Amino acid sequence: MEVREPAIAYGKKKFTIEEYLAMEEAATEKHEYYRGEVFAMSGPKIPHNTISINMLVELGNKLKGKKCRPFNSDQRIHIKAKTLFTYPDISIICGDPETLDNDNWNILNPAVIIEILSPATKNYDRGEKFKLYRDIPTLKEYILVDSESIHIEIFRLNEAGHWELEEYKSAEEMIYIKTIDEKISVADIYSSVQWRD
Repeated sequence: MEVREPAIAYGKKKFTIEEYLAMEEAATEKHEYYRGEVFAMSGPKIPHNTISINMLVELGNKLKGKKCRPFNSDQRIHIKAKTLFTYPDISIICGDPETLDNDNWNILNPAVIIEILSPATKNYDRGEKFKLYRDIPTLKEYILVDSESIHIEIFRLNEAGHWELEEYKSAEEMIYIKTIDEKISVADIYSSVQWRD
């Protein structure tokens, strides 16, 4: 999803988590929450949506009947350490989902997060948001998929606890998601994507 940064969604400067969750349950649009501030999210463009659907279809097919499963951008993730509530484009949960106070809304334990980059959010997704995501104890891989060109970055936590980068820039390549031990064709990820100048 695209975040209108740094526009705050409501006139009030700060909200409690309880106020945010109550507002979000009644809202027709999604909002992120960070350190008491609520941010409106805007709809993505067609290439972004096409890539997201392609990824979800591929992941859904490969993970059917397995212990890990993908969720779309309607699934809210909560990072307790940073009081962040956010909606990644795709998240993969391995094992049973752990939620905030068993509320069945706010997942705490994603193993993989995938963000589809847009011009408005790519710096945020690569920078500040990645810093926030790194505070998720269960996160093993963070994947960034460019929506303007063929370019995929996979940040993977190694055995020493350091994040390593692997890049893919050709439709002929296969990306490897180590956490789920699956490969996906870059051509399939970008299938039917049409870029306009």
